[in-house]
Amino acid sequence: MKETGGHSLKLEGGEEVADSIKRIVSAGIPVMGHLGLTPQSIYKFGTYNVRAKEEAEAEKLRRDALILQEAGCFAIVLEKIPAHLAQVVSQSLHIPTIGIGAGPHCDGQVLVMHDMLGINNEFSPRFLRKYLNLHEQITGAVQQYIGDVKSQDFPNDKESY
Repeated sequence: MKETGGHSLKLEGGEEVADSIKRIVSAGIPVMGHLGLTPQSIYKFGTYNVRAKEEAEAEKLRRDALILQEAGCFAIVLEKIPAHLAQVVSQSLHIPTIGIGAGPHCDGQVLVMHDMLGINNEFSPRFLRKYLNLHEQITGAVQQYIGDVKSQDFPNDKESY
């Protein structure tokens, strides 16, 4: 963490990672939990669909959130779960929740910058609001650069030593 400038870790999962979280926190490293859709564990679920729509999975998520809090997490990311479930979970905890596709009732919200700025044009879940379309601008700039190189306009005399 010192070498990378990190301030904390984010671990995906619930009860199955609780012992690891306890050990990491006891070593003085803050941990944020992550429940719901867990992108680093996508092969476990095999899909990017909304998580915890069925009662059994929703109950596990509620239980896991309390376990993560008890294990020492300072906050929990709730990703791509029903808004009403995120509200129930958020109200049951004394640590903050950060939502990404989990509705308005979390304590904070996050969007991936590349998605929000429209750099990634192939990912468009319902919860994503694009504030810019940088994909189009970047593509145009790269095409112009390629054209300038091919026509030998770049680099020109002013851009050379």
